[in-house]
Amino acid sequence: MVDDKKAENRKEADSKSGQEKVKFEIYGEEMIEKRVKLSGNSGRVYLPPNWVGHQVKIIRID
Repeated sequence: MVDDKKAENRKEADSKSGQEKVKFEIYGEEMIEKRVKLSGNSGRVYLPPNWVGHQVKIIRID
């Protein structure tokens, strides 16, 4: 019974989080804004070669 309630709450939270916008504050070195392109059955974004080996964060804005 408790597990069912937790699963139900998780589903509600997941559905709500997809509809609400949140604010992120990020400190970094550079920013590039690009559109994700279709690549097979997933998406792809090309980044500059000098970014290879560096950690990046991707945030969907629309």
